[in-house]
Amino acid sequence: QVQLVESGGGLVQPGGSLRLSCAASGIILNTGLVGWYRQAPGKEREFVARIFTSASINYADSVKGRFSMSRDYAKNLVYLQMNSLQPEDTAIYYCTTPWSGTTLWGKGTLVTVSS
Repeated sequence: QVQLVESGGGLVQPGGSLRLSCAASGIILNTGLVGWYRQAPGKEREFVARIFTSASINYADSVKGRFSMSRDYAKNLVYLQMNSLQPEDTAIYYCTTPWSGTTLWGKGTLVTVSS
């Protein structure tokens, strides 16, 4: 079964860090376009970061300088390192990738930033 699975979310205090992982089964994730999005309670899903086949990376202005996206080519994983987390970063984080003419989404991992 083709699927994406996010992990690494949790509760963290403001200023803390988390590293999210996106794992894929049934597809190769470590070379194509992969994106991270998030959806906060009561808000629309929004773009966080994306990595291209060329390995170039785009970040949303709201996370630039705090979040870092990377690949583990050997493990077929994509990471989102999140530093200096703030309460406004609280959301469900999703990874996504194009697949077979559509867009594949994981079920998300919850990140809660609170003291």
